[in-house]
Amino acid sequence: MFKQISMKKIYLIFITIAFFGCKNTSEDNGKLKVVTTTSMITDLVKNIGGDLVEIEGLMGAGVDPHLYKASEGDVSKFYNADVIFYNGLHLEGKLVEVLEKMEGQQKTTVALGEFLDKKELIGSTYFTSNYDPHVWFNIQFFKQFAEKVTAVLSEKAPKHKAAFEENNTVFQEQLSQLELEVRSIIATLPEEKRVLVTAHDAFNYFGKEYGFNVVGLQGISTATEAGVQDVQKLSDFIIENKVKAIFIESSVPRRTIEALQQAVLSKDHEVIIGGSLYSDALGDAGSVEGTYIGMFTYNVNTIVNALR
Repeated sequence: MFKQISMKKIYLIFITIAFFGCKNTSEDNGKLKVVTTTSMITDLVKNIGGDLVEIEGLMGAGVDPHLYKASEGDVSKFYNADVIFYNGLHLEGKLVEVLEKMEGQQKTTVALGEFLDKKELIGSTYFTSNYDPHVWFNIQFFKQFAEKVTAVLSEKAPKHKAAFEENNTVFQEQLSQLELEVRSIIATLPEEKRVLVTAHDAFNYFGKEYGFNVVGLQGISTATEAGVQDVQKLSDFIIENKVKAIFIESSVPRRTIEALQQAVLSKDHEVIIGGSLYSDALGDAGSVEGTYIGMFTYNVNTIVNALR
């Protein structure tokens, strides 16, 4: 496991890299070297860049971006990158200072969430940005992400602009098809059953777009832990609303939802764990759920099947 580092150590790494003139490997193979943070953004850049870019994603399956801290290896990757894409809106809270230092190193850093219309975002006092950062659960926002990635890659490697734009056209069509499929599946679930209880509030944009009442045990950020009162309050909500199923998340310890289930069962109400949803990270690389489209489809099917 990579060693986590302090900001003081990061400064020393910057100085060391600059002194020894660490060579950018994109000069060796002619490809843009791109570093991404979350697995959703990694998959997005792969769809647009294809074989024309060299991508290094920091966060794999099951990694919580709220709690992720930079390692020495991460800082080196940032320094050697031509472009850094990240979610922004303070999702990668513990990486913010490092990314800001990269801007000072004249690196192209792109916080994709910052380019969305703030009037369309959900407000949140839990984040410095004052917005809920889980914007990828609105497919239309993700389509805007793809447009921005295409523009940046085209600017950095203009000779491949036509290829990037063609890849974006294909991906936009796939996302439009995903939207149609998602709405078709959700239409089979009666509106009164659209109550989604999860480990933390990662699904508010999903709920807003598709008519779900979303309730998270830990709130929007996993940096805050649920207490006994939170569990009891939510268990009462589940009973009052006759919720059939609650859901764990792949990037959040399952014990929080298991404790909630036990609290509900102790009050003589039956509730099942309807499955594990992918919230802040995709599934394993190489799996269907390891792609944005596969993850979204899996989540919707899991939710609808359990609540139906």
